[in-house]
Amino acid sequence: MKTLVLNCGSSSIKYKLFDMTSGEVMAQGGIEKVGLPDSFLKFTDKNGEKVILEKAIPDHTVGIAFILDTLTDAKYGCLKNFKDIDAVGHRVVHGAEKFASSVLITKELLEKVKECTPLAPLHNPANLKGIEAIEKIMPGTPQVAVFDTAFHQTMPDYAYLYALPYRIYKDYGVRRYGFHGTSHRYVSRRACEILGVPYESQRIITAHIGNGASITAIKGGKSIDTSMGMTPTEGLMMGTRSGDVDPGALPFIMHKENLDADGLAELLNKKSGMAGFSEISSDMRDIEGAIESGNKRAALALAIYDYRIKKYIGAYAAALGGLDILVFTGGVGENQDSTREVVCRDMEFLGLEFDAEKNRGVRGREMVLSKPSSRVKVLVVPTDEEYMIASDTCEILKGK
Repeated sequence: MKTLVLNCGSSSIKYKLFDMTSGEVMAQGGIEKVGLPDSFLKFTDKNGEKVILEKAIPDHTVGIAFILDTLTDAKYGCLKNFKDIDAVGHRVVHGAEKFASSVLITKELLEKVKECTPLAPLHNPANLKGIEAIEKIMPGTPQVAVFDTAFHQTMPDYAYLYALPYRIYKDYGVRRYGFHGTSHRYVSRRACEILGVPYESQRIITAHIGNGASITAIKGGKSIDTSMGMTPTEGLMMGTRSGDVDPGALPFIMHKENLDADGLAELLNKKSGMAGFSEISSDMRDIEGAIESGNKRAALALAIYDYRIKKYIGAYAAALGGLDILVFTGGVGENQDSTREVVCRDMEFLGLEFDAEKNRGVRGREMVLSKPSSRVKVLVVPTDEEYMIASDTCEILKGK
């Protein structure tokens, strides 16, 4: 079964084509700068070479048509006809309380997805454009929506509700939803496969840390808490997002900086985090380079970043009643050994014995980083959200 996975952003389209019968990745790449004059498609060809094709891509329909044309191109393609694609799976950021699992897209369900747009006004409209483009280009092709928020719909009410007037939740849906759910679901399951332990009986903390970052507590195979909230701004320090801030500081900042609501949102989401605090970059490679050059602000930024991860892990270990498995994933979690070491240092009280030597130099590959005697197992598991989306798509179509 050939499954195309699409992740449509406001100005980008990422794709991955799977042959789910063999598990092979047949093609992958992405379009950048949709709607801009210098838009382009970037992918890896059959020989492993990077290819960039420039083309005017005014909207998502044109972009997806360009991807399909490339997949069937005599020189670059891997398909004779795009009708060989059996199904398309889409990443959809917000499913609110309407969707606790992935779903087959129908006209009725598409309307319900649209109703979630006010909670993710920057993301859901772009995700919907991908669904509508496939329906236009490949009418009748089965499509599945896989929601970032779905995995966290198992959180208990005392974990997802804010201490605001209850009517704010009832009237406007203001509550904690969590994100990165597809990633947390994949790496937690994969970690148990690597260790050969039953998923449903483990107490697991997954740390998806990178430019966007969140931590999830998983018990009995279900998310019981996660660090992101109603929006992805809550929780950890991120590349450009602030993470947790005293709510009382926000009106103070608005007054001092003469900001309106949109200005405050831009400050918290695009001008804060590692980039805003360090005044260097949101990229950890730049931060580490600055630290090596003796930049104290960069060192402090990284110390804050690492400390918040450690603090959330401690809190979630308490919420879980103990810890069996800790998983690192995401750009930083998979590639930055210094952060993994700092986070796991002095955690023996939890039963976590970290192997610093084994950790050193591990980048982008599966690895157990705890000592054999450690009761808590620590792993790096590279995330594969696209595979999870493709897998969900196939499972739903099998059950039709």
